[in-house]
Amino acid sequence: MPLVFVVLWSTGFIGAKFGLPYAEPFTFLSIRFAATLALLVPIVWLTRSAWPSSPRLWGHVAVSGCLVHGGYLGGVFYAISLGMPAGLASLLVGLQPLLTAALAGPLLGERLTALQWLGLALGLAGVSLVLGGKMDLSALSFEGFDWPALACTLVALVGISLGTLYQKRYCSGMPLLGGTVVQYLGALALLGVGSLLLETREVEWSLTFVLTLGWLVLVLSIAAIMLLMMLIKRGEASRVASLFYLVPPVT
Repeated sequence: MPLVFVVLWSTGFIGAKFGLPYAEPFTFLSIRFAATLALLVPIVWLTRSAWPSSPRLWGHVAVSGCLVHGGYLGGVFYAISLGMPAGLASLLVGLQPLLTAALAGPLLGERLTALQWLGLALGLAGVSLVLGGKMDLSALSFEGFDWPALACTLVALVGISLGTLYQKRYCSGMPLLGGTVVQYLGALALLGVGSLLLETREVEWSLTFVLTLGWLVLVLSIAAIMLLMMLIKRGEASRVASLFYLVPPVT
């Protein structure tokens, strides 16, 4: 089951590549989040799932959604829209478990083992080699994309890493289904404002775009997230975290 989750999750990068020719990144994601909420909210009511228990928890969950969904997906989609290959974007944000482990020390008081530090160093070295192979030294740029695309991917990496730590520290009492809805609400508010301020919000409703949007909503935002909830409930979250390293080659 963890492998199924990773396969589904890896298709999100490909979906971004297929859908972005028809809509700007923040507009695309705003539509995706709105469609996801339109399906998830009735499920929460029909299953009588719990909501966050206090306004304070609602706020913390919304902030975690802004980081995990808004910062992460917003950064990835914007980077791909600027020309970064989906596989490279997947590789860069695939450093998330290592960065999260590195930040957990100063932020949560967790200590890294020597093997974790070695893994972080090897991961950074691997990414540096890949980026170096794509760099045009004469123009100080990369093949097919430029520094802004790289910056967007780093925003995505930091967003999901900080979001993971924030959720661990402040959202321990979050009900999974109701909390996911609140996270998407926070992300929709963030990227909705971004689309209003920075984009034209024009969408070409082609068959390719509709099918891609449907896949991202049903398979990624709902099925994959529900599968993740099942894995966490069964105590397999650590296995999922380790399998995130398989996302770049699968993509």
